[in-house]
Amino acid sequence: MKAYVFPGQGAQFTGMGKDLYENSPLAKELFEKANDILGFRITDTMFSGTAEELKQTQVTQPAIFLHSVILAKTLGDSLQPDMVAGHSLGEFSALVVNKTLTFEDALTLVYKRAMAMQKACELNPSTMAAVLNLDDKIVERICAEITAAGNVVVPANYNCPGQLVISGSIDGVNIACEQLKAAGAKRALVLPVGGAFHSPLMQPAAVELEEAINATKFHTPVCPVYQNVTANAVVDPAEIQKNLIAQLTGSVKWTQTVQQMIADGATTFIEVGPGKVLQGLVKKINPDVEAMSA
Repeated sequence: MKAYVFPGQGAQFTGMGKDLYENSPLAKELFEKANDILGFRITDTMFSGTAEELKQTQVTQPAIFLHSVILAKTLGDSLQPDMVAGHSLGEFSALVVNKTLTFEDALTLVYKRAMAMQKACELNPSTMAAVLNLDDKIVERICAEITAAGNVVVPANYNCPGQLVISGSIDGVNIACEQLKAAGAKRALVLPVGGAFHSPLMQPAAVELEEAINATKFHTPVCPVYQNVTANAVVDPAEIQKNLIAQLTGSVKWTQTVQQMIADGATTFIEVGPGKVLQGLVKKINPDVEAMSA
């Protein structure tokens, strides 16, 4: 069975989508439609902006979404997913491909999400850190102890065995990094991000996004989506909505998602969008499955 997976923030690069725009009339039409919906020419930044310009959340998120979804749409009938999943932001791309959301509605939600997250970051100075080569249970225990003592820090992204990203207040993450290294982590490295994504500190953004999601029509999908917060197959539109809202403050259970997809019959993982990060994670989670780019 074929599982299509879609990357999240961090996969962006200057020039992304330019070849699609120049070589596919359909892609060009969709990119121009996106410029109209967003009210600015995001294609200018995608095709020739600096790395710094591309790194701004309100640009990064719609840019990665557009690259993934437009690439998927140019594949035509060869795109036949049995199941889909996306890493964080990538979940919105997955929901267009399995026809839960229209291109236009999903892009509008992605942009609102990006703006709401940006605002939440400015409200609560916060950060994230990558923790390498330490058992998940130890990371969870140390985070819980620090949070109980008054500094918020939580596991945010379960990327693959031995690679977990934590998220929280600046003090919480710094304290956690020291304790995690003392507990045997090979590395505990603060990341150059502007906020604590997938943590309780994103609650203001979740409130804003909930309103937008509840006002958007969600359709019955053509195949299951494996959502970040549960790592399980979902086909009920109301449940998909609820999980999408919870995703902003909940953990991205990528390891568990890939394991569940394999348990449910996935043999080939096809990454659609910029970069090859997810293929690498899939192979670390299970080296026996096939992983490739679209």
